Amino acid sequence: MVTSRRTPVGRVLAYLESTKNLAGGACGLVGLGLTWAGVAGAYWPVVVAGLYGAGALIAPPARIVTPCFPDPARRLGGVREDLDRLREYVGEVELPPAAEGKLGELLDVYAALLEPGWPAEVLAGEPEAVHALSRAIRLDVPEAVDAYNRARWWTRLNPGGESPERHLERQLSVLSEEAERVTADLRETEARRQQTHTTYLEGRRES
Repeated sequence: MVTSRRTPVGRVLAYLESTKNLAGGACGLVGLGLTWAGVAGAYWPVVVAGLYGAGALIAPPARIVTPCFPDPARRLGGVREDLDRLREYVGEVELPPAAEGKLGELLDVYAALLEPGWPAEVLAGEPEAVHALSRAIRLDVPEAVDAYNRARWWTRLNPGGESPERHLERQLSVLSEEAERVTADLRETEARRQQTHTTYLEGRRES
């Protein structure tokens, strides 16, 4: 049974296994050796305890293992697979021509941003852009299409109000604007990178 390090017993066991305790114990053995050699005299308990404490203080702290998170490329691979599934889903829904065209353009932009290679590398370095793209593919677009499909059925039974087609077009317009902002931010990232390299080269020439 594994004892949690957060409990008192777990903390004691963890300390007994730590490098600090091992180093202190080694120094304490040196103190015992000095005692047996007659160097420590009557103060041998103080000597042993002092050497143990010194060894425990100078020993490096235990290294806590860093949690392993999936690298950005693997995360984007999952988003890319979700985009493929989204395309299949959208292909089965009957959409008005205007919305269908706008949605097709939007999905093409997503695909371009997720294209394996340097475009995806730039995207992977921007967590907010990855979040926005993942949210749009996994939540926003499916919800927009599904809501339209359901509302259209009810509208046929009870006409009136703003048409589902109009709502869908408005939603896709907002998502297209968001995609444009993401693309512009990534373009700005590359522009800053280029400018930084120019500044570096010019500074090296002047030095």
